[in-house]
Parts: sequence; structure tokens; C-alpha cells
Amino acid sequence: MSLRQSKQIPRPPLYTPEERRRRDESPWTLVQGILAPVQFVVFLVSLYLVLRYLSTGEGALAATVSIVIKTLILYTIMITGAIWEKVVFGRYLFARAFFWEDVFSMLVLALHTAYLVALATHWVDVTGQMWIALAAYATYVINAGQFLIKLRAARLEGNRATKLAEVTE
Repeated sequence: MSLRQSKQIPRPPLYTPEERRRRDESPWTLVQGILAPVQFVVFLVSLYLVLRYLSTGEGALAATVSIVIKTLILYTIMITGAIWEKVVFGRYLFARAFFWEDVFSMLVLALHTAYLVALATHWVDVTGQMWIALAAYATYVINAGQFLIKLRAARLEGNRATKLAEVTE
């Protein structure tokens, strides 16, 4: 065993067997599985429209509508995600397995909400609003990456558990 391996602290599993069962049986898992790619497609379209507006000055209304739609989908996925977390882990947010993803999600929500406030109050001009949206989108990409990494870890963990169960049978 190498020195590096001997100093590694084993990570607790993402899910206990009971949490994994609740996750697999919950209809909210499917809801999240549908909303996440829908949100990503809306994000890509909106990102294009925002960048087009910032580079050409054209299409402010289309970009604005797309950001509002993206934000409403974000709110929807956050609410349904909190319900999913309650079903699986017994708490609406900040469960051990998704603590840092949830923390960063709060920043994502704050920036998207700041955009809506700027839009409603005209606190900044349209160009400023688009820059707020881009900041919100940058945090969204990081947060989506966090969740994808966690999804991959859950799949690998599930594969190991399945193989272990097959070996012990």
C-alpha cells in the first residue's frame, strides 16, 4: 500500500441503502431527471440570446424573455429538488450528501433573483441586466457541474454495491 493510499480517509457513501431505495422509488427522481436537461437546453438558448444582445445590441426582448423562463425553470427545479431531498434524506435542503451543491445553489438562486429584481425595478439598464444574467449563468454552470459529478459518483457507488451483492450471493 502506498503512503498516499494509507492516508486517504474513506468517504461515506452518498446514500444509505434506505436512502437509495427511497430515491429509486420517488417520483421526484424522475421529475428532476426531466427538468435538469430541459433547464440546460433553455440555458443554452438563453445564453446564445444574451450573448447576441451583448455583441450586437439586438434582441433585448428575446434575451429578456429567455432569462425569465430560465429563472422560472430554475425555481421549479429548486423547489422540486428540495422536495426530493426531503423524501430521500428527511430534510428539504443541506442534506449531508448534497450540502455543498445546495450551498452553491443558493448563490445561483440569489443571482437569478437579482436579475429579476433588476428587471422589475430598472435598477440597472438592459446591458447591466444581461451582465447579471451572465453572472447567474456562470454560477449555474458550476452548480450543474457539481450535480453531474455527484450523479457520476452515485452511479459508480451503485455499480460497486451491485457487484458486491452479486459476489456475496
